[in-house]
Amino acid sequence: MNAPLNTTTNGASPIDSTQSALVRLLKAAGDELRVDILRALSTDSFGVLELCQVFETKQSGMSHHLKVLANAGLVCTRREGNSIFYRRDSLSASGEFSQLKAELFSSIDALPLSPEVAERKAGIYKQRAEASRIFFAEQAGSFKQQQDLIAGFDVYGPQIDELLATLKLPSHQRALEIGPGEGDFLPYLSKRFNNVIALDNASTMLQKAQAYSEQQALNNIQFVLNDTSYCSQQPNSLDCVVINMVLHHTPSPNQIFADVSQSLKPGGALIVCELCEHDQDWAKQACGDIWLGFAPADLSAWAKEHNLYAEQNIYFALRNGFQIQIQQFTKRINT
Repeated sequence: MNAPLNTTTNGASPIDSTQSALVRLLKAAGDELRVDILRALSTDSFGVLELCQVFETKQSGMSHHLKVLANAGLVCTRREGNSIFYRRDSLSASGEFSQLKAELFSSIDALPLSPEVAERKAGIYKQRAEASRIFFAEQAGSFKQQQDLIAGFDVYGPQIDELLATLKLPSHQRALEIGPGEGDFLPYLSKRFNNVIALDNASTMLQKAQAYSEQQALNNIQFVLNDTSYCSQQPNSLDCVVINMVLHHTPSPNQIFADVSQSLKPGGALIVCELCEHDQDWAKQACGDIWLGFAPADLSAWAKEHNLYAEQNIYFALRNGFQIQIQQFTKRINT
């Protein structure tokens, strides 16, 4: 007598279940708009309304397409306070159809978005950046007090300096800090590097950093009012870049890694001090956060995409429920 066929809990055989999953995946990828959505989600997360703006589509239609992609395992979600953001699903070597998904994503990424869609996507970044700039312009006087509710500089600053002391850099000629705030970390960089660039897109905050540097008699700091596109204009010129508690304010964290990678010398280091992923939504209103922290895997994935590999990392929890990560990445030396 033949043995009974193994079945899943709903009565379907494993073969039928796998086949159904494969059909869902292929159907999800068999639509031009959904392919464009996957292309747009290749590097960053977007909300439904943002995607509606990018693709000039009604919310009901966009929600349907995202549901199809989610059911096929091609996109996943993360909650940012009261908002849901969609991103492309991360690939696992042991995941179902992982090789097929990897080939699919690779083929999709080889296709450029139309100029119109790319322009509207860039418009979303500009909206995020402008909202952040306005927040810092209006809250510059009280921002440090609000930020200290999460983590004061004295909690993480000395640990970053200790890590910095261990690095074997190409030289100690030039370093850059993105978003120096009121300038707390600039004295640490000033003593370790011949020249230091303080880069910020908020003039009010940059003025505070400059005033603090003058008070500390730092004479090797250059203050630059710009975004990280400035980094991409300094190819292979920096020994070290530091980003302290800034990434969660940026419109496109992936783009930050891309710009920084271009500016670093081979063997140069990027140090990122950042919140781990959390659910404390009040930080959006109080501190102007766009993102509620990041999973360490997110930082590593963005770094790897832009020729940076992970080395040292430090994690520590705070009494208020937040957790801080300090990650060090090195730009690969091409051989």
